[in-house]
Amino acid sequence: MMKTPQTIQLLLLLLMMTSVCIDGYKPVIIVHGIFDSPKQFKTLSLFITKVHPGTEVTVIDLYNNLASMKPLWRQVRDFRKAFDAVVQKNPDGVHLLCFSQGGLICRAILSTAPHHNVDTFVSLSSPQAGQYGDTEYLRWVFPDIMKKTVFRICYNRVGQKVAICDYWNDPHHRSLYLQGNGFLPMLNGDRPHKDMTAWRENFLRIKKLVLIGGPDDGVITPWQSSHFGFYDGNENIVQMRNQEFYKNDAFGLKTLDARGNVSVCVHSGVKHTQWHSNYTVFSSCIEKWLT
Repeated sequence: MMKTPQTIQLLLLLLMMTSVCIDGYKPVIIVHGIFDSPKQFKTLSLFITKVHPGTEVTVIDLYNNLASMKPLWRQVRDFRKAFDAVVQKNPDGVHLLCFSQGGLICRAILSTAPHHNVDTFVSLSSPQAGQYGDTEYLRWVFPDIMKKTVFRICYNRVGQKVAICDYWNDPHHRSLYLQGNGFLPMLNGDRPHKDMTAWRENFLRIKKLVLIGGPDDGVITPWQSSHFGFYDGNENIVQMRNQEFYKNDAFGLKTLDARGNVSVCVHSGVKHTQWHSNYTVFSSCIEKWLT
């Protein structure tokens, strides 16, 4: 049967629409958290490919389980190599979805990678402003130590070889934190350094920052750290927009917020290890940004 020009045009249009649905989603790079490995993210990967068929999902297979305790700058270096390999194959852009400690690794990658093409950075229950709490994770790392004395271990050369010390932020020992922590104070611009301007420009290459967390997390302490809130010296919560690094726009957070490119998502009833397997969290906080 002869096809009319109108029929051919309709078929081509349908073909183009199908192609967009299958091939139009940017690849997603996932970075796991402390004591995790790629196997914890099979469910999340399935969520992504179910709603966005054809999406290339890469869960970087590095520093798994106990190896996740290695110093963060070392991890950043190696995760960035794997990240760069995916980015170079996808010039139209990628999304970066990072859980817990992985959110800090990813932010360091974004800050130090001058040519990245990340569209959306999803920070999933990550201690972006630091960690200070007597949690189960702390007891795994330092079984006989309480939060009030961890600073004695963390803020020296030996302690800085343990990942959790790289973002341990003791609000009662601010000067020691700034002097003895070589990771988070630099990343947040609390400790001035020569690369601050370049890091800020690199970070601002992202188009969207999605911050996800909630009050029943049980690990991220305070839980508001997942949204860049943190304790003051009296352990009262100082929200993101009242933090000095925000007001000074030290790494670009204020600029992103002013552009309308910061999305904050709060969910109650979600434990720390459930964030990446909770479909409600995925559908309400993540799905729409991974196109």
